[in-house]
Amino acid sequence: MDGIEPMWEDGRNRRGGRWLITLSKQQRRADLDRFWLETLLCLVGEAFDSHSDDVCGAVINVRAKGDKIAVWTTDFENKDAITHIGSVYKERLGVPQKVIIGYQSHADTATKSGSNTKNKFVA
Repeated sequence: MDGIEPMWEDGRNRRGGRWLITLSKQQRRADLDRFWLETLLCLVGEAFDSHSDDVCGAVINVRAKGDKIAVWTTDFENKDAITHIGSVYKERLGVPQKVIIGYQSHADTATKSGSNTKNKFVA
């Protein structure tokens, strides 16, 4: 979608959420660039099929203690779209089945207490 600001306050993000991958400092060298490239290819190539329009964009945060990559979606209540996007995304990244990728609503993330937000869905 064009013109969406990468912040929760943008009207098209307000009811949305994110599939979040957290990487340790040790994973930065091995996985960060590859995961980010695959994330961008998923967005550009509309890899999420009929649910590609449910994706708002992606964000990468590189921090000293660890990195995060997130794919933002439009509506956290659209379970079919969210679970499809998460499943395809995890497969495209080549993340092992035992590794959990979590989905969080922006509303929950904005009102969290502490550093963890509860996942609404997992892939």
